[in-house]
Amino acid sequence: MTFSPWTRRPVEVGLVGAGPWARAMHARILAAGPETRLTAVWARRAEAAHATASPYGADVAGSFEELLDRCEAVAFAVPPAVQAGLAPLAARRGKALLLEKPLGPDLDAARRVADAVADSGVVSQLVLTKRYHPVTRAFLAAARDAEVSGARSCYLHGAFRGGEFATGWRLEQGALLDLGPHLLDLLDAAVGPVKAIRGTGDSRTWLELTCEHENGAVSQASLSGAVNVPRAVTRVELFGAGEPLVYDTSEIDHEECWPVLRREFATAVRTGVTTAPDAARGLYLQELIARVA
Repeated sequence: MTFSPWTRRPVEVGLVGAGPWARAMHARILAAGPETRLTAVWARRAEAAHATASPYGADVAGSFEELLDRCEAVAFAVPPAVQAGLAPLAARRGKALLLEKPLGPDLDAARRVADAVADSGVVSQLVLTKRYHPVTRAFLAAARDAEVSGARSCYLHGAFRGGEFATGWRLEQGALLDLGPHLLDLLDAAVGPVKAIRGTGDSRTWLELTCEHENGAVSQASLSGAVNVPRAVTRVELFGAGEPLVYDTSEIDHEECWPVLRREFATAVRTGVTTAPDAARGLYLQELIARVA
């Protein structure tokens, strides 16, 4: 019988954060296994940490240092500034990192995270959710064989209008820092490396980006988290010599992303090789965002 690298020893993951995203995704997915085991949760609000940990039998760490003592990998579900402050400490302790985007609140902070990962030689993986869906991967595979002259795209939702995801940093920074990494990652991967980028509009309401790619193609991206749409939509259309290629998330089940993300993270931790987007990719995306900002 063949055993997967985590069959006998799942990766023990500590979770930093106990907000809506930590509860809805990180804790639930990491505890589901079999590749990972949620060992402990740490948050600045102890009550929230208990509420996040208790459904899965995980411990509550009394401090960030205690969390590091209880795990071999750390998942972050906190605002960018908090992640940027703590992730380098975890990397220097030799912990593998499951990182949210953006890496930090600004380019300097993002660079500190990426540099700490590189200097420590630890595994890192970026939670660019859509990258782990089979539909996304099929689209990117088809795009590699396409001759693209231009592209148009959008990422739109209304979460900034109110509710638990209308958090301080999102309302202050807007869609560029929150949604921008997702859409720029897809355009860069599907069309080609971005060599120039400019924006117009207001990131807090509606932002238009124009990207010039190294292969001569031009793409446009519309970003907003403050529009009244029935459900979030991410759409990319590629145009060129062949038939248009269209990627649309309106009909996909995002639950299919999480087992793939968990399995690939566990595999990376056990093998020391990351095949998914990592901290270096996160820094590259934040460099693009900084050119707009």
